[in-house]
Amino acid sequence: MKANLSALDTHESSFTPLVVIELAQDVKEETKEWLKNRIISRKKDGGAQLLFRPLLNKYEKETLENQNLYLVGASRIRLLLGAEAVGLVKECSDNTMRAFTYGTRHNFKGFDDDNDDFLTMAECQFIIKHELESLRARDEKMIPGYPQAKLYPGKSLLRRLLTSGIVIQVFPLHDNEALKKLEDTWYTRFTLKYQPIDSIRGYFGETIALYFGFLEYFTFALIPVAVLGLPYYLFVWENYDKYVVFASFNLIWSTVILEVWKRGCASMTYRWGTLVMKRQFEEPRPGYHGVLGINSVTGREEPLYPSYKRQLRIYLVSLPFVCLCLYFSLFVMMIYFDMEAWALDLHENSRSEWTSILLYVPSIIYAIVIEIMNRLYRYAAEFLTSWENHRLESAYQNHLILKVLVFNFLNCFASLFYIAFVLSDMKLLRQSLATLLITSQIFNQIVESLLPYWLQKKQHVKVKKKVQALKADIDATLYEQVVLEKEMGTYLGTFDDYLELFLQFGYVSLFSCVYPLAAAFAVLNNLTEVNSDALKMCRVFKRPFSEPSASIGVWQLAFETMSVISVVTNCALIGMSPQVNALFPESKADLILIVVAVEQMKHVAENLKEDWREGGKEEAP
Repeated sequence: MKANLSALDTHESSFTPLVVIELAQDVKEETKEWLKNRIISRKKDGGAQLLFRPLLNKYEKETLENQNLYLVGASRIRLLLGAEAVGLVKECSDNTMRAFTYGTRHNFKGFDDDNDDFLTMAECQFIIKHELESLRARDEKMIPGYPQAKLYPGKSLLRRLLTSGIVIQVFPLHDNEALKKLEDTWYTRFTLKYQPIDSIRGYFGETIALYFGFLEYFTFALIPVAVLGLPYYLFVWENYDKYVVFASFNLIWSTVILEVWKRGCASMTYRWGTLVMKRQFEEPRPGYHGVLGINSVTGREEPLYPSYKRQLRIYLVSLPFVCLCLYFSLFVMMIYFDMEAWALDLHENSRSEWTSILLYVPSIIYAIVIEIMNRLYRYAAEFLTSWENHRLESAYQNHLILKVLVFNFLNCFASLFYIAFVLSDMKLLRQSLATLLITSQIFNQIVESLLPYWLQKKQHVKVKKKVQALKADIDATLYEQVVLEKEMGTYLGTFDDYLELFLQFGYVSLFSCVYPLAAAFAVLNNLTEVNSDALKMCRVFKRPFSEPSASIGVWQLAFETMSVISVVTNCALIGMSPQVNALFPESKADLILIVVAVEQMKHVAENLKEDWREGGKEEAP
C-alpha cells in the first residue's frame, strides 16, 4: 500500500504532544495564524502536515497566565513517512540493517500496524524537528506582521523565526512514565552495574547514549591503571624516581583503550542503525550571514560570505587572540611558581604544622584559577568562532573545539610539563598533579551538577505553588509539566562533558606514573559522574532533541592526539629515570627513547591525518 500524504488528517483535536513551541508574548495574531497554517498545511502546499494546538484554550487563558505555548505532534502514519524521509535505518527480518521505507514496513523487525513502539519517542521528536526545520519560504518576502524579518525562497522559516525573536524556543517534552522507568534502571539506586545504554539511546538518542557509553567504557578502562597504581603508591611512595614500570604500562594502555573503544563504538552504532545511515545535507547554521546569492552547489538562494574574509578573521584576529590568551596562561603559571617558592621558604624556616598545610594552598588556588580561566576563555572562544561566520554547524564546532582544546591543554598541563622537564622536581610534580586533579573534579561536580540541580529544585517549588493556586476544575497536569520544562536550562550538548573526560585522560596518561593514585581518583569521580550526569539529563535540563551519531566525532581524534602526546611524555620520563641511566650510563638512553617516541608519534599522526581526510570526504555534500 502506497502512503498518501494528502489523506492524512492534520486537524485532530486530541493528540500526544511531542514538541513545544514557545512564542514571544507580544507576537501578533496574524503571525500566529500564519505559523499555524504553515505547520498543519499539506506537504504539497509547502507545509509540514503536523498536528498543532495551543497549550491553553480560551477559558484557561483567562484563568491562567497567558502563555504563548503551542504543542506539536503527528499521526502515526506521518511519523513513519517522516522516518523514511530522514533515512532512519532499522533491522529487517533477515537481520540486515536497511533504510526504512513505508512501502516495505512489514519487512522490518518489530513492526506491526497496531504497535506504536516501532519508533522510539526520541526518533519521533527528531522527525518532528526535521519537519519543522524543513519548512521553507516560498513566495513570502517577509514574516507576516514583521516587515523587518525578511524572507527569500528556500529560507528556513524556523531559523528566521528564532533569529528574529518571534519564536523563543522549541523543545521536546519529557515522557514522565518512560522517564521514571529509565531513572529506576539508571541512577536512582547507587549500585555498581552497567548502564542501560540501549534505553538511554531510546529516550535521548544516539549522541547522548554514546557519551554515557564512552564514560562507562573509560571508567572500566581506568580500573587496571588504578589496580596497578594502589600497591605501586603504597610501596614506592617515598622514592619518586621508581616509575619506569608504571610509565611503560601507560605507553601501552593509552593507545590500546582507544582502539578497543573504536570497535565497541562501531558495534553499538551498527546495532542502532546510525553507522550505515546516510548523512543529511547540512544546512547553513542560524548565525551565518552574508550577501544574498545563489549557492553553486545546491542552486538555492542563500547568504554567501567570501572564504578569504573568514580566513582573514581567523588569522588576523582569532589566532593572535588565542596566542595572547596562551601567553597570559603562562604568565599566571609563573605567578603560581612564585607562590610555591614562597610557601616552601616559609615552611623551611618555621617547620610548623600550619606551614605544612600551606604548602598545598598555592596548588589549590592555581587549580581554581585554571577552572575559572577555562570557563572565561570558553565564552571568548564561542564569540570569536561565531564572529568568524562559518557556514556549517560542523565547521563551527570543529573550530571551537580546536580553540578550546589548545587553551585547556596548555592551561592545565603546562605547569606539569615545566615541573617535570625543566625543574625535574618529581615531588612537586606529584603534589601539583594530585591537587589539580582532585580540585578540578570537586569544582566540576559542584558547578555542573549540584548547583544547577539546587536552582532547578527552587524553580520547581515556585511552579508547584502557582499550579496549586489554580481553580480545582482545571486539569493542570500538562500545563504544569510544560511550564516547568520551559523554565529548565537548555542542555548545550556533550562538549563540556567530553572536555572534562579529555582533561582527565590527560592527567592519567601523561603523569600518573609519578602519582599512581590519579587513576583511582578518576574512577571514583566517574562513578559519581555517571549518576550526576544522569540526574542532570533527567531532572535539571530540558530534554534535548535526539541527534543520530555514528561515533563520538572529533573527540576521537582529540583523545588519539592526547594518546600520542602521552607516548612521547612517558618515553621522555623513562629516559630521565635513574634506573634507565644506570643501566645505560654511556648511551644517551633518554635521547634514544625520545627518538622512538617521535617516530611513533609520526606513525600515529599519519593515521590520524588519514582518518581526518576520510571524515572530510564523508561530510562533503
